[in-house]
Amino acid sequence: MPTKSGVAVAVAAVVLLALGWLADYPELIALGFAGLAALLMAAAWMTLRPDLSAVREVRPQRVSEGEKAMGVITLTNESKRRSPPILATEQMANRQVQVPIPSLAGHGEHTTTYYLPTNRRGIFQVGPMSIGHTDPLRLMRVGQVFSAFSTLYVHPRLLNVEPVPTGQTRDMDGPTSSYAPQGGVAFHSLREYVPGDDWRLIHWKSTARIGQMMVRHNVVPNQPRLMVVLDTNSLGYSEESFEAAVSAAASLSIAAIRGGFPLELRTTGGAVAASDRAYDGAVPALDLLAAAQATRDDPGLAALPGMVSIDDSVALGVVTGTPDPRILSVLPTVRRHFLMLSLIQFSSQYNAPPTPLNGVVSLTVRSAEEFADAWNKLVRT
Repeated sequence: MPTKSGVAVAVAAVVLLALGWLADYPELIALGFAGLAALLMAAAWMTLRPDLSAVREVRPQRVSEGEKAMGVITLTNESKRRSPPILATEQMANRQVQVPIPSLAGHGEHTTTYYLPTNRRGIFQVGPMSIGHTDPLRLMRVGQVFSAFSTLYVHPRLLNVEPVPTGQTRDMDGPTSSYAPQGGVAFHSLREYVPGDDWRLIHWKSTARIGQMMVRHNVVPNQPRLMVVLDTNSLGYSEESFEAAVSAAASLSIAAIRGGFPLELRTTGGAVAASDRAYDGAVPALDLLAAAQATRDDPGLAALPGMVSIDDSVALGVVTGTPDPRILSVLPTVRRHFLMLSLIQFSSQYNAPPTPLNGVVSLTVRSAEEFADAWNKLVRT
């Protein structure tokens, strides 16, 4: 199709031919025909479009906000003739990244890399990619679209913080529950044998008495579980404070996983990611938060009563903005179901005082950096 320059040449050629004919001016007519000849040559050049195949990768597929991520394009000339220099255009998050491709010999191959924008958290579709072929005068351009897509995960920025406090110390001689992770040394109960159980755990006396295989159910005793809840109702946030809250929730989640705590990450909108062993849940948790969005129809902290578990060994950390104080009153009502309840509020007000809530450890900050500093001081003292 004609480029802007091609349209201008076509209009000029028609105008010159008309003026030359009306004014009986052969030089203008010659210029008009020259413009038409250039357009015809450009159209003929378009018939020699390159026969290319393209493969694109994203490396790495998951990065934190601000880290480097690259697209890697490998182009192969499927024709015997040399291809002209071309320009590849990549689409990502309503942005275009242009990548120049040099001329390729027949059946030649070229690999090039380019940086993808990672300055904003999210899950982004990379593609489609179009390859533009133009004539030497840039009068016409024909694009070839490759519909292959890749996905880039831009995770929230992580801060070095302490996990959500439990108010307890982990004790190998403490109480057990059916919710505790298996594989410990503390006996909790007997249960039926399932394929894969260690035969050394078979309880032979019970097996003989009941008539079916029974094994000891050993667990890690007194293992506190951590729950991090991100409020995704938009009414209490600005754009900046919500991004800081997401970063705080991600940092608390990764701190729990690194500390070996079983983790349950939730949003008030209903998204859930869980981890029972260290590092098992890091990617699902960060992917969940990469996709987190604040909406007005989200139930917000009113969803907390529905997250209460019958397990009484859970410590809760809630990350929110500055919601209506009446909504915060739900926290003391669910406090008795948790070992400890911590509240982190992000406020745009200068030196905003913490919201006093009975039985709740509260912290009010304005930025992610301020949160990391104040939180570590609060938890370590």
